[in-house]
Amino acid sequence: MSNIEPVLSCVDLCKSYSQGPSVVQVLKSVAFQLRPGERVAIVGSSGSGKSTLLNLLGGLDTPTQGSVMLAGKPLSELSDNARGRLRNQHLGFVYQFHHLLPEFSARENVEIPMRIAKMPATTYRARAETLLAQVGLAHRLDHKPSELSGGERQRVAIARALAMQPACVLMDEPTGNLDAENAEAIQALMLSLSQEHGLAFVVVTHDMALAERMDQVLLLEKGSLRAHP
Repeated sequence: MSNIEPVLSCVDLCKSYSQGPSVVQVLKSVAFQLRPGERVAIVGSSGSGKSTLLNLLGGLDTPTQGSVMLAGKPLSELSDNARGRLRNQHLGFVYQFHHLLPEFSARENVEIPMRIAKMPATTYRARAETLLAQVGLAHRLDHKPSELSGGERQRVAIARALAMQPACVLMDEPTGNLDAENAEAIQALMLSLSQEHGLAFVVVTHDMALAERMDQVLLLEKGSLRAHP
């Protein structure tokens, strides 16, 4: 396993912010590797920097020091356009709040990444329908987010994250806005899709029941990342 190229990795990753005359260091020399098919949970108290780390790993923020490698390429050395293309090709994102476009149907929301990639319409329409069927929403293709339940909206977000067949999906509190029943259903769905598609997952969560279903649990504490005790 150690000879397999990581999907996503970082070395000496640091992030600090200025607050008036002082500097707050959120992350300190974080090192991380995610290999194909591996599922990792990152846990820690509120304000520990979990979302900051996820944004850096996804190329949505820039580190103060260190580097992030996605598919073998350093994100910080790429132009904004090149970084965006690499993210669109290799990463999927799921957040606590689904971030679906309210004026679009479930199918149209799933189609967005594929439209950005300029796929043929016949391809993206068929794939969107297939993915929505896989997450149990074949009967809700033309419903807008306001017509869907919270669990259904999160299922659409997961389908959208899989649209470009990414190597890795980054999830920030994916069950944090759901009741216990829906959270359990989303957890089971995530695991089945991971196995079916061979996906790697990084899940930031407060939900230890979800974290313990991953292959590895890491604790972010005082800016450092280590194995959860």
